[in-house]
Amino acid sequence: MTTMVQDKIHARARTRWLRTAAGRERGAAGLLLLDTAAAIGFAGALAGGVVAVPHGVAAVVPWALLAITAGAARGCLAMAAIQVGARDAAAAKHRQRGLVVAAALHRAPDRPIGDGGFAHLAVDAVEALDGHVARFLPARRASSIAPFIVLLATACASWVATAILALTLIPFIAAMALAGGAAADESRRQFAALARLSGRFADRIRALPVVLAFRAEDREAVAIGTAADDLARRTIRVLRVAFLSSASLEFFAALSVALVAVYCGFALLGLLPFTAPETLTLGQAFFVLALAPEFYAPMRRLAAAYHDKQAAETAADALMAMPEPVSRALAGPTSGTLTLRDVSIRYPGSDHPAVSGLSLTIVPGETVALLGPSGSGKTSVLHLLLGLAPLTAGSITLDGEPLDTLAGRASWAGQHPLLIPGTIRENLLLAHPTATEAALHAAIEAAGLGPMLAHRARGLDAGLDAGLDTPLDARGGGLSGGERRRLSLARALLKPAPFLLLDEPTAHLDADAEAALIATIARAMTGRTTLIATHSAALAAIATRTVHLGETA
Repeated sequence: MTTMVQDKIHARARTRWLRTAAGRERGAAGLLLLDTAAAIGFAGALAGGVVAVPHGVAAVVPWALLAITAGAARGCLAMAAIQVGARDAAAAKHRQRGLVVAAALHRAPDRPIGDGGFAHLAVDAVEALDGHVARFLPARRASSIAPFIVLLATACASWVATAILALTLIPFIAAMALAGGAAADESRRQFAALARLSGRFADRIRALPVVLAFRAEDREAVAIGTAADDLARRTIRVLRVAFLSSASLEFFAALSVALVAVYCGFALLGLLPFTAPETLTLGQAFFVLALAPEFYAPMRRLAAAYHDKQAAETAADALMAMPEPVSRALAGPTSGTLTLRDVSIRYPGSDHPAVSGLSLTIVPGETVALLGPSGSGKTSVLHLLLGLAPLTAGSITLDGEPLDTLAGRASWAGQHPLLIPGTIRENLLLAHPTATEAALHAAIEAAGLGPMLAHRARGLDAGLDAGLDTPLDARGGGLSGGERRRLSLARALLKPAPFLLLDEPTAHLDADAEAALIATIARAMTGRTTLIATHSAALAAIATRTVHLGETA
């Protein structure tokens, strides 16, 4: 009993979530209802035309024009409903993808979720909402009203035909309820299989160099193939249930139309085995026969989109379980005294802390170099300040106020500069999209990128175009290690932030390149509170203070 209650509560929460995710647009459902009205007009035109045939062509023409107008209106309304539904679905997916990306970028350090899991949510789970918003919701809203409109129009011509249509609806609803329950279970299993396949594939692509290094590509290919086969089997099961529900719909729809046709035919011929409570004319009979298929048309649309509902509900379970983004609210872009008191950092699953009992005070405008062997926690301290590492003990304050993260107040340049496929300009503007050309060129000159860009602009380097419009791949192909670091530094300088965090900016450079970059950093950190994690004594020498971290954690 407790499980049933919990299931009902969860179902209600999921329904509310889907309603919120879909938004409040109801334009597509309204267009479908207008389509039903046009169908009634078409049936009336057909019946009127048949009755008018004995009176000559002139009597038929108005009914023919009405039929053509109603038919054209139906086509236009159907196309418009599809377009409006697609627009609403695109808006809903855009909102949900924004939430997934925000959760991925601002997730709590102590609640890590694999990149493959977020990729599955952003692509597969969000995409599953498309059919629900574009097709199922308009069809459901229309099917709750349209059949009654058809019944009312049919009742104007024949009460008996109306009763036949209404009675055949009862077993149809029962069959749909049974098929819907089975479809929901199969859809959940299919979606779980899809999540496993998507997550594994995305994670293995991300770790492809490691897979190739250990020659594990064959094993991973077999594992991914097994997951794909499992997904295929579950998809076939979902399709079987969908075909069953469609077959039940078509059976009752055909049965209702056949019963109406038999009744109308026998009534016109006077061969009914009972006394009818009404007398049908030829026009009424044709009107009822033309309108009978329209009674099930809204429910046909609903049944065709019913799988979209099951897929969306399964996706909603995954999206509802997505962790909320960690708040990054900041008081403003000002500097201040940064204080770390007895700070400890321990990553989930680790036996030992990366940093333990660190206390540090940094005043505005000061440059502090963190020195220590690999694994002593230098990078972890920077990550902690950016909200990317978990604070397991101690406190961080800025001017005496508790601080969650410096993200938003700090510029960052890591030891492995991350680039996006695009031009050098696009990579620089990633830090500050609204930066002016003057600010862009000032950051370029401060980072020492000017000579390199001038060299590119003269076309002296094969394979590279001119200056800021030089295209780059994700690995910065065509740029040296020093150039990639200068680009990363220029990007950090472009952001108008009072804090500058640098992680091993001179690592793996030769002596000449290191000396040139150190001179650039010395100029760049003027007017900023700077924290540098480094192994280099030469780089640490430009700092106003050096802090030595402990042994390898």
